[in-house]
Amino acid sequence: MALYSETVMDHFRNPRNVGVIEDADGVGEVGNALCGDIMKIYLKIEDGIVSDVKFETFGCGSAIASSSMATELIKGKPLSEALQLTNQAVTKALDGLPAHKLHCSVLAEEAIRAAVKDYYDRQGIAYDPKDFPDCGSCEGCHG
Repeated sequence: MALYSETVMDHFRNPRNVGVIEDADGVGEVGNALCGDIMKIYLKIEDGIVSDVKFETFGCGSAIASSSMATELIKGKPLSEALQLTNQAVTKALDGLPAHKLHCSVLAEEAIRAAVKDYYDRQGIAYDPKDFPDCGSCEGCHG
């Protein structure tokens, strides 16, 4: 059995939504010092909908694939749905990730949450802090 699914390989070789949104409405950057992966997500919001999303990722193939898939999963969706994106949903959409690479999907989830929080902060939109948990590390995803 191959280590990576065809979907992971496709999103690694042909990542979607790569780049920067210069006038982004929200930007989230997260990193994991353990593995060296860094993800930055840019959001453009129109009427509460993610009208555009781009990413920059420094990291392994799983990190790039997770970023690419996560952006695909939230593009065109209401912010409320973007906030509900989980690392499990990213992993499932990628047809799985090896256990030692699950932290990449966690980073994708955290980067999106950070970008939405940044948008809320910039717009002065009230939110429940528990909607933006800060794990501080990825200990839990290393099993």
